[in-house]
Amino acid sequence: QVQLVESGGGLVQAGGSLRLSCAASGRAFSINSMGWFRQAPGEEREFVAGYRWTERSTDYSDSVKGRFAISTDSSKNTVYLQMNSLKPEDTAVYFCAADTAAWTNVRSPRAFEYWGQGTQVTVSS
Repeated sequence: QVQLVESGGGLVQAGGSLRLSCAASGRAFSINSMGWFRQAPGEEREFVAGYRWTERSTDYSDSVKGRFAISTDSSKNTVYLQMNSLKPEDTAVYFCAADTAAWTNVRSPRAFEYWGQGTQVTVSS
């Protein structure tokens, strides 16, 4: 089992920055992929960014590419999402997710087995 806890959300003005953290515990050593997703009220959960340890590769949605950056520590215990140049449309609950499969489609929420509880990000105009 893997437990995930997000932190770092809050209220920020448009153009500002926030850094989200996701701390993994339990069998964190077994994680091979992690992702960040977000969900606004009345909307489906959407992919934001993903990371695969086996390939050391990152992936981003077009809406955040160039503004957000996903990073990790080598121990697989924490993954970060640095969010810059925030826009009101970035407002959502942000979730981190983890999976232990050898390869995961990090863009698909259905591919992830473990989820955090979410952290609210609100960007005011």
